[in-house]
Amino acid sequence: MDLLALMKERRSIRKYQNKQVPRELVDKIVEAGLYAPNAGGGQRSMIVTIHNADLTAKLGRLNFCTFDRGKLLGGHVSDEQPSVIDDPNIRNGFYDAPTVCVIFGQRGFPFNVADAFCIAENMVLEAHALGVDSCIISRAEETFALPEGKAFMQEWGVPDTMEAKAFVILGYHEGLYPQSKPRKKCRNIVIEQV
Repeated sequence: MDLLALMKERRSIRKYQNKQVPRELVDKIVEAGLYAPNAGGGQRSMIVTIHNADLTAKLGRLNFCTFDRGKLLGGHVSDEQPSVIDDPNIRNGFYDAPTVCVIFGQRGFPFNVADAFCIAENMVLEAHALGVDSCIISRAEETFALPEGKAFMQEWGVPDTMEAKAFVILGYHEGLYPQSKPRKKCRNIVIEQV
């Protein structure tokens, strides 16, 4: 598929089947993340892949407990794929996705957020190309600032020089695949030399 067509077709999925993604596909998705652009070519980020639905559910509940409605700037997200913003009954910040990738960046590095989200973007595009659904999730720093999050990092062998920046959740969508939202106008300004 043409890359731009793939980008236009991909959706953020927040309703998942109880079906695990094959490990070989997860490995390809992670590999795409590892080849993302990164500041100065320093490769200062790392990915921890959780290919265990029980553990992702536990971590998803931990992620949700850091959710603060008081910090919201926007309102409704989606009827087809409701978020924690839309549905107060959702208590898992990972929406029961069976696989979660945690993207860590070097603590104190000024471009660690940019690096993490370049990784996440590569991963969701590769996932879609492979027929796997995904969503980028935030609240990573808050999740791993909690005592339980710190314990996970230690258990997983993540150096204390790293801090969590983003999550990519992976699985297979439940229900109909969502339609594209129309693009808002006035989001692109072109200045040309005359």
